[in-house]
Amino acid sequence: MDNRNSFFSRRSHREGGDATSVVVIGLGRFGGALATELVRSGTEVLGVDTNEDTVQSLNGVLTHVVRADSTRQAALDQLGVADFDRIVVGIGSDIQASILTASLLKRMGVRSIWAKAISEQHGLILEQLGVDHVIYPEADMGRRVAHLVRGSMLDYVEFDRDLVVAKTIAPREIIGKTLEEAAVRRKHGITIVKIKGADGVWHAAGAASVVNEGDTLIVIGPVERTERFAALR
Repeated sequence: MDNRNSFFSRRSHREGGDATSVVVIGLGRFGGALATELVRSGTEVLGVDTNEDTVQSLNGVLTHVVRADSTRQAALDQLGVADFDRIVVGIGSDIQASILTASLLKRMGVRSIWAKAISEQHGLILEQLGVDHVIYPEADMGRRVAHLVRGSMLDYVEFDRDLVVAKTIAPREIIGKTLEEAAVRRKHGITIVKIKGADGVWHAAGAASVVNEGDTLIVIGPVERTERFAALR
């Protein structure tokens, strides 16, 4: 593809590592928040949306923001989206536009595509198109909040169906003990990896680390075991 006439200048691809340039297509609540956070982290972001009001609201917030129809090959070519490190398809309200956009991007040879899916069927089609990363933000957030609501965890991140990292308050049974004495791995099947005490600083947890009342812990383990440990008082 000849990009000499594309809207944005050619940039070199980065193999692996952090992305320095990202296209976000679809600037609704998910796409807009994602694009804004990427800019805050120092990433060059091209935001694309069909809604003029949305585009105007992000003008000056994102590195570049344009109104364009991502289901048109000519529009994608003109924007030179294939020259960015990664592309996120954040379209959620129009499944047809999401699928067509992803299909065009794959045809263009885009190397790293992330796409939002709003249902399992939507995600399955995206996977069949060859999308590299299919994400389910609503479903993922729903599962995360459910675990927070039902238990005593302060925060919860699921890495796999049976591996989570959680933030919780130290239970009474281990207060005043070293982690070796507490033996939480043997008793509860979880591992304490960080401890934040009264100084407000996170410290790496080791066998000699002493847990004090009111300490905040970062623990890692299977879902059910982590929930049971967090529920201890």
